[in-house]
Amino acid sequence: MPSLRREILYKDMPDSTFVPLRIVSMGGGNGLSALLRGLKRYATLGSGAVELTAVVTVTDDGGSSGRLRREFDVLPPGDIRNCMAALSEDEALLSRLFQYRFSNGRGLKGHSFGNLFLTVMTRLTGDFAQAVRLSSEVLAVAGRIYPSTSSDVVLEATLGDGSKVAGESRISRSTVPIRKIMLRPRRAKPLPETLEAIANADLITMGPGSLFTSIVPNLLVQGIPQAIASSPAYKAYFLNLMTQPGETTHFRASDHVTALLKHSGRIRGRLLNACVVNTRPFSERILKKYREQSAQPVECDAKQLERMGIEVVEADLLRMNSRSSADKIRHDSSASAAVAIELAQKGRRLRRKIAS
Repeated sequence: MPSLRREILYKDMPDSTFVPLRIVSMGGGNGLSALLRGLKRYATLGSGAVELTAVVTVTDDGGSSGRLRREFDVLPPGDIRNCMAALSEDEALLSRLFQYRFSNGRGLKGHSFGNLFLTVMTRLTGDFAQAVRLSSEVLAVAGRIYPSTSSDVVLEATLGDGSKVAGESRISRSTVPIRKIMLRPRRAKPLPETLEAIANADLITMGPGSLFTSIVPNLLVQGIPQAIASSPAYKAYFLNLMTQPGETTHFRASDHVTALLKHSGRIRGRLLNACVVNTRPFSERILKKYREQSAQPVECDAKQLERMGIEVVEADLLRMNSRSSADKIRHDSSASAAVAIELAQKGRRLRRKIAS
């Protein structure tokens, strides 16, 4: 293990100077969990080649999370739970326990055990962030997980026709293009620990995940885009593989980046350095099923990205089909993590150059 740790970082540096690469990953949903699952391998090498921090959106209002949010006045635990499971040291048991979903039972059907556990911990501690920290200790999570804000926020979208839609689940179902996303209340604040992690990061990642409902909400929290822009870290956006009907129909890579920049507001500094894109072709059989749902591969208009000052990082990121995911196009956890490690090394070199 130590040899692999040394290979990841600096082969010519003595152990006394070893400092883990610091990666902050922002987002929500399955995309963030997939990246974290790949990065966990590096975070658990010996004393850890990587220090991981996940900053997770808390705007979900559907399913089990939405029910618990309404009934117990807690922040939605679902995306946090997925990240905890992804970073759990024992995915074979504890992670499966947290991901267990009740298939029947009055009041229990549809809930996952992890959501219920986080809700109970929040009620006992009186603080959602503290509940996440204590629950992470139970799962021996390889990293730190923070909600993007401790405020009870609702996502609101202004659509292309001027109408407004409130609630993440309703926004996701909308077929009208999204013009703008906002948080209510608007002045939601981040945790101090989040801002500290961003300031000290070698790499900050955004995505993969739903653009307007998983990634942008983090940038709407007061102070987060400013902290990202001020950080000397390298900043990379992991582009989605497919468009999402309604939410990003006909969006090219540059449209995704433009939306991120637009919603970050007026900031000094650079929000993004790079856009990470997939190079592997998709199966026509699977593409046909996606097209039937009005989804298509996201076009990488590399020249436009370069004109925007965004580096294009190309890699084979497509997960090989398995029996359980034969009809789904997803990012490969290991491949995505390997790219993130390379970019974190680049960020470390930039930090050292700035400091010297």
